[in-house]
This record gives sequence, structure tokens and C-alpha cells, in this order.
Amino acid sequence: MQLFDPNNPNEKKKIIAAVVLGVVAIGVLGYLFFGGGTKKPTPNANQIGSRSTPTPARNANPQPLPDMASDDLSAVQPIVYNGTVAAASEADRNIFAYYVPPPAPVKIPPTPTPPPPPPLTVSSVTPTSVYARTADFSLQVGGDKFTPAVRIFIDGRQMQTRFINAQQLATTVPADLIANPGNRRIEVKTTDGSLYSNAGNLVVTPPPVPNYSYIGLIGKMRANDMAVLQDKNSKDLLNVQRGDVVAGRFRVNSISDKEVVLIDTTLKIRHTLPFSSENSSQSRPTIRRPAADDEPE
Repeated sequence: MQLFDPNNPNEKKKIIAAVVLGVVAIGVLGYLFFGGGTKKPTPNANQIGSRSTPTPARNANPQPLPDMASDDLSAVQPIVYNGTVAAASEADRNIFAYYVPPPAPVKIPPTPTPPPPPPLTVSSVTPTSVYARTADFSLQVGGDKFTPAVRIFIDGRQMQTRFINAQQLATTVPADLIANPGNRRIEVKTTDGSLYSNAGNLVVTPPPVPNYSYIGLIGKMRANDMAVLQDKNSKDLLNVQRGDVVAGRFRVNSISDKEVVLIDTTLKIRHTLPFSSENSSQSRPTIRRPAADDEPE
């Protein structure tokens, strides 16, 4: 059986019509997929103007707004909130639940700059100690870098200084500087202070004192008066005359009804024992004053 007869005019028309329809269909499909989706339609001005903005619902009884430019605020109605705040349960009394502020930062002071060493050096003082109330004595200061311009100072008082060499100086200390016990500051420096040294030390100690009280007097015509002394520790009584030595070092220098004067035989220090009426009444020594008609012994 033959599908297409070329000699039949009706068959030719059918074939032509089918081809035309196919071409049109292909063109429509191409326009829809490739040409029609990329171009947006331009809105019409009449359509834009015709759109209406949604209008809120109108209040049936509108009230005029207050004039905010004036100071009259009577028309402004405050908003009152009558709601209640829900009660919260009390937190546990746990000290760790509270905020603990951090400790304050510790300020570390800057390290002080040590002072420079003195230009001069004092290494020794001879003697290192003396007894108070003694006489003038010679003092030697040993060290380094001494010059003839430097002087010895004792408690800030300038002394007459003898320059021996760069390591040794000497001076004579007067008795008034050691009248009382204590420490004395020894320095070597120039008068203008341009050269100075570290400080040395001289110890002034209290001298030994007689441990006796003067409690009585026994007088004689042609002999020395005899004093009655009492030991402060043992309370023993001792009769002494001028020239006697007490406790191995204190010589009796003078005796009167007011005092007994003793001299330290080693340090040459004078000690005065005043008459003590209190100790005299307690010990009750026998005190006798000679009469004019007494026979000499």
C-alpha cells in the first residue's frame, strides 16, 4: 500500500498544510522558551496612577491632637498600667552566688636606686670604746683615700686632725665629748662636703661606780675622821679613813659630815657619796663627836 501519492492534488495540499503547522508550532515554542520570558512588560502609567493606597479604618468620633508647641499638657492623657509583677522566690543565701569583685591590683613600688658609695672609706676606729667622764685621749681612724684636706668629725663636731697617710688619721678627743655614756658618730670629710666617708662608731660606756652608801661619821681629835660605809648588796658596814682603798680601786680622798669623796685609782674619776640619813636610821651606827676635854688617844 502506498502512503503518499504524488499525482493526487489533495495529498499534496495535506502535506503542505502539515509542514506549515509544524513550522508555526516550532516558532511558538521557541518564542515562549527563549524570547518571551526575558523581557518584562512595561507598566502602564494609567495603571500606576489608578492604584490606591490602603486607608486605615476611620474613627467614628475623631479627637483633635493637642498642640505640642504649647506648654499646656492638660490634654495629654497618661498611660496607666495596672498589671502586677510576678513575685520571684527568694534566692538561696549562698555567699558564692553573689558577685565578688576582683582584688585591687597590688601596686609594686619602684625599686629605689641605691646611693653611690662614698668617696672615702672608714674601716676602723681605735680605741673602739672608752669610759665616760675620763680625760682627753688620742683617737686614730683607719680607712682609705684620705687626703690632707679631710678632717675627723665626732657627732658633727670638727676635730683638729693629723694626717698620717692615705690610710690613717689621728686626733685628740677632749673630755667634754665623752662626759656622758652613749655612741659617738665618727666621720671623715672635707669642710665643704665634697669628700665624705661612711660612718664609724665610738662607744662611750658608763664607768665603774663604788657600790657603797655613806651612812655615818666617827670624829677624832688628832686623827682622821672615820666614815661608815654600807655595802648596797650585802648591807655590811665598813669603817674607812682618808687614804684607804675601797673595793680594790676607790681611794678615800676626803670625809665630811655631808659627803665622802672617792677617786678611781685606774680611771682617775671622782665619785661623791652623799650622806644618807635614811640608811643611817636603818643601820643605827654609833656616831660620836669628840668633846674639848677628851684625852687624845
